[in-house]
Amino acid sequence: MDGLLTIRWADLSGLKRLDNALGRLSEMQRSLVLARAINHVGDRLRTKLTRTLASQTGLPYRTIRRAIKVERANYGELAYAMRTQGGDISLKYFKPRETRAGVTASPFGTRRLFAGDFTKAGRFPNRVTAMGLRGHVYAPNRSSTRWGRPISFVDSGVIIPAEMVKGDTAQEFTTFANRELPPRVMHEISFMLPGFFD
Repeated sequence: MDGLLTIRWADLSGLKRLDNALGRLSEMQRSLVLARAINHVGDRLRTKLTRTLASQTGLPYRTIRRAIKVERANYGELAYAMRTQGGDISLKYFKPRETRAGVTASPFGTRRLFAGDFTKAGRFPNRVTAMGLRGHVYAPNRSSTRWGRPISFVDSGVIIPAEMVKGDTAQEFTTFANRELPPRVMHEISFMLPGFFD
């Protein structure tokens, strides 16, 4: 699965009022101003969204940071894109802890019990960490009660690309881009052409 968020000049309502000012620039100046502004706002937005997405998914900030790939704006493409890929993430990455009742873990930032699942081997109370289990959470085949019954991986239900384009993350993306990009464009024009707005 892919997730994609993009800032484009043409998509943002707050920029219409700057069309007249931009029309007074050469094509090269206009592209340079917009690329700089989009990249500046995009980089700030990436940091902000990474924090929000970490909270929304329950994954560490550094994990989300690595998962988001960025394509920055340039002269030929005035867009800043943030892209993620991947599927359902193993419960292993949500701080699982085994108890007698099962495993507790924190997908979506909320710790809950996965009853009857396990991360260790052996009989209680002498459970041991088994190298072969690699820290993953497993669910036994509940249709059988025999020792050595089949087991399966337990996933978290967290899919980063899906989470990135919904909820707080998607809302924050649109709000931040619309609020921050127009003043940044004005700043870049003023920096390139001092006195332009006087």
